Amino acid sequence: MIADVKKTAEQKMQKTLETLRNDLGKIRTGRAHTGILDHVMVDYYGTPTPVPQVANVTLVDARTIGVTPWEKKLAPAIEKAIRDSDLGLNPASQGEMVRVPMPALTEERRRDLIKVVRTEGENARVAVRNIRRDANHHLKDLLKQKQVAEDDERRAQDDVQKLTDRHIADIDKMLQTKETDLMAV
Repeated sequence: MIADVKKTAEQKMQKTLETLRNDLGKIRTGRAHTGILDHVMVDYYGTPTPVPQVANVTLVDARTIGVTPWEKKLAPAIEKAIRDSDLGLNPASQGEMVRVPMPALTEERRRDLIKVVRTEGENARVAVRNIRRDANHHLKDLLKQKQVAEDDERRAQDDVQKLTDRHIADIDKMLQTKETDLMAV
């Protein structure tokens, strides 16, 4: 019983770390990254569809993403979707390909991105703490139902706290790395 609660809590905390890692990967530094367009939606015959599902997204060079639509008439729609997204990108059509240059980051933009990174990190910390709260609640329920002894429940709560501390330390390390990466010129 207790092992199941701890295992479930650890799996959920790991999932939170993976989500944070993915979210931080989408926050761009000065370099091009194809994953940045994963959440940009294009109107594909009336259905909002992610860019990678209607086009081939590649790196042309270190600072340019190339988007080649599978249907030629989609190029203007893809260009508009990228321009209208909150990424601050300015795509340009070149024949069938849409080129998306990554603008150099200004000091102000870097500071804004760091604020976004810190917000994402705080959301991840809150998620980990909520998982801890749920696990402790399950342990208290087991104690009320007299399925575990008080000592075992107390030890399990301590273990869940150690898990929480470890995952929050991992989150802090990830944030520190991303902030250092963003501030590098």
